[in-house]
Amino acid sequence: MLYEKQIPDEEYIRVNYSDLKAFIREVFVKLGVPEEDAEITADNLVAADLRGIESHGVSRLKRYVDGIKNGVVRTRPEIKVLRESQSTALIDGNFGLGQPVAYRAMKIALEKAKRSCVGVVGVRNSNHYGIAGYYAMMALPDMIGISLTNSRPLVAHTFAVGRSIGTNPIAIAVPCKNEPHFVLDMATSTAPIGKIEVASRKGISIPEGWAIDEEGNITVDPDYVLKKGALVPLGGLGEEMGGHKGYGLSVAVDILSGILTGAAWGPFVGATEGPAPANVGHFFMAINIDCFMPVDEFKERMELLKSTLKSWKMHPKGERIWIPGEKSWLTERTRRAIGVPIHKKTADMLRKIGEELGIKPPFSI
Repeated sequence: MLYEKQIPDEEYIRVNYSDLKAFIREVFVKLGVPEEDAEITADNLVAADLRGIESHGVSRLKRYVDGIKNGVVRTRPEIKVLRESQSTALIDGNFGLGQPVAYRAMKIALEKAKRSCVGVVGVRNSNHYGIAGYYAMMALPDMIGISLTNSRPLVAHTFAVGRSIGTNPIAIAVPCKNEPHFVLDMATSTAPIGKIEVASRKGISIPEGWAIDEEGNITVDPDYVLKKGALVPLGGLGEEMGGHKGYGLSVAVDILSGILTGAAWGPFVGATEGPAPANVGHFFMAINIDCFMPVDEFKERMELLKSTLKSWKMHPKGERIWIPGEKSWLTERTRRAIGVPIHKKTADMLRKIGEELGIKPPFSI
């Protein structure tokens, strides 16, 4: 089955995913990033576009490039393990690209879980690491993976105005007997900032309730939000629809990713592009299912959970009951077959970066 949201052909071009990844990888190599780290970073960015998360895909490339050029993102960081036990570790990312730092941290968590049933790894002095689900899914197909990160302040916490906390995403990946696996990958704000950027590129308004202005009034202008507005917590403004719960989740992520690890937190987290080092914090966990029950039995139970949810009576206005991660899984299968849609403004940005570095992009516009 092929699936993806409606893509207006006049605004997008299709690019082969492997060609796109090769181009992104070469950009990082040209900037002095080691080949292995460049491969991890490119794979993470293209994975976002493959899975339909345009807000965290190759459209973000310029931020990483600017961060490297501005000297706040190190191309060859000295990643160190600061503290370690049988089941835990604390890592200093030395202000390197978030993707390779996070990848190595999750690998350590997985190795510890194999030996000690659970692995928990915190990271300080890192940068934006792309989609959170990428690292949680590293635990598949036989473990449970959890990935959290804080981010630069973009959200006004409940009953406050101005940017005070991050979009602070949560990702949990759980294996099932058959694909799709359960993959929850979500921001703790009503919408991630990347969706505001997508709306700005398209020249369209954002839905009411996503963001507020400096006085706390609802705004639908994405350009205003990007300059000085603030997103609202998951659940919306105030407490009536549960916005205080999204606020609480965001702060919980900040506690685990920032306070516990010694990274920055809340309004003190920086941006990838600078002007100062971001000091983003991450938190990873791997759970060895075999320490609780045979993994095959667990996967059978997950299949029963999936089938129960999907076979439930559907709401009259519903089109289909989805399992978390199912849409992204289908979108990825589709885009691997027919190409990744890249907005023409994003393609132009990629072309300009390629020209600066002497790299030919895998498309023409």
